[in-house]
Amino acid sequence: MGDIQSELEAIFDRIDAIDFLDVFLIALIIYGAFLLLRGTAAIALLRGAAVLLVGVFILARVLDLEVLDFLIRNSLTGLIIAGLIIFQPEIRRALERIGRTGLRGWAQAGSSDLVDTVAKTAMELALQRHGALIVFERETGLQNYVETGISIDGKPSAELLGGIFYPNSPLHDGAVILREGRMAAAGCTLPLSETRLPGEMGLRHRAGLGVTEGTDAVSLMVSEETGMVAVAMDGRLYTRLDEPRLIELLQRLLSPDGHDQGIGRS
Repeated sequence: MGDIQSELEAIFDRIDAIDFLDVFLIALIIYGAFLLLRGTAAIALLRGAAVLLVGVFILARVLDLEVLDFLIRNSLTGLIIAGLIIFQPEIRRALERIGRTGLRGWAQAGSSDLVDTVAKTAMELALQRHGALIVFERETGLQNYVETGISIDGKPSAELLGGIFYPNSPLHDGAVILREGRMAAAGCTLPLSETRLPGEMGLRHRAGLGVTEGTDAVSLMVSEETGMVAVAMDGRLYTRLDEPRLIELLQRLLSPDGHDQGIGRS
């Protein structure tokens, strides 16, 4: 017992304030990386890779597998390079998010003025049977989808959105992506969901649902055939919404704790 205590005292004697700062900064960087990747598909991949590596390391030590242990101890550089390649899209979006005024933009993403404008426009489009697809970017960056459309840095308005989604206009079949309270792009292409949908829901609904299955975005769809207004988030669909319920739903889903509101499919 005395030997262990002496060894611990010797270790702590060699640690100074700089060492504590060094460890703290590394832990802060790792924590920040997890926050940036939170809500993306990459976090599940990273978690799986970490579990696999820890399991292999423990197995090599317990069974004294010298070759495997050697490979693990000498493959750190290769693993770092592989991680940079695998997570390149997520790293790029994370750096873009750091470069933006994230907190200010996040506060604007679900502002009441923006929600009111989009909801009222959606109901007007529904009355006219003009199809529409509007996506709200949240924590997960949608830059890869923004790049498929036409860049528009403008404040959302009924006139602008109505013109974009007017039948036969060049951009009316694509999606409008809203970022930080402004229109980032129009005519964007989104991934299609593989979920079976009712017959009255077409490609616009599959695209609106699909983008929410891999990100934390909120999408709003207006059916061109039926005029039905629907909202999607986390792969769940909320349908047959009137204006008051649409406004209330968007405000709740776009709040910072929108994932935990417990709203089910309707």
